[in-house]
Amino acid sequence: MNEAILNPTSAVQRASPESPLLLLRAIAVGSTNPVKIAAARAVLGALAPSATIDGIAVASTVPDQPVGDDETIRGAIARARAALAATGADLGVGIEGGVVEDADGGMRTCAWAAIVDARGHTGVGGSLAMALPPRVAEMIRAGIELGHAMDALVGAHDTKRGAGAVGILTAGLVDRQRAYEVLVTYAVARFVTPELYR
Repeated sequence: MNEAILNPTSAVQRASPESPLLLLRAIAVGSTNPVKIAAARAVLGALAPSATIDGIAVASTVPDQPVGDDETIRGAIARARAALAATGADLGVGIEGGVVEDADGGMRTCAWAAIVDARGHTGVGGSLAMALPPRVAEMIRAGIELGHAMDALVGAHDTKRGAGAVGILTAGLVDRQRAYEVLVTYAVARFVTPELYR
């Protein structure tokens, strides 16, 4: 088995010179949010060092505040496909954040990333499950987006383009970009180890 698979911390440094990702010239992220673009650049820039990685505004085709993992995944895939179609890039990337109603009456976050190529191959990865404060859950149920609810909670503006709920609620232990980098890494799995997905 490939040593990089057994030793994942060195997978990027030991990428095969035949890796198709090394041939990529353009990657389009389906958002102009700097946090989402930075997360894609942090992960994919190391795997495809010759590629430009830019954001483009596209529709998610789901509500502004997706509810449930399924709806959030659909939004991420729609963003990735729309970015690919709008730019003709080699890969399209979509990242979508949502919320999930828990059986105990609470609410948690979720977030998903999707990566698609021109041949229709799709990789999806996500989770980012973290309990939300009751006040935030109440605002969301009243029709307010998570980002705006967090702004109201802490008296800030546009936190979703910065630390995000995860950064605020963990007091900076994890910020939104780092959390999204993990999702992008999960989504790119089928492209870095395609032989394992056949």
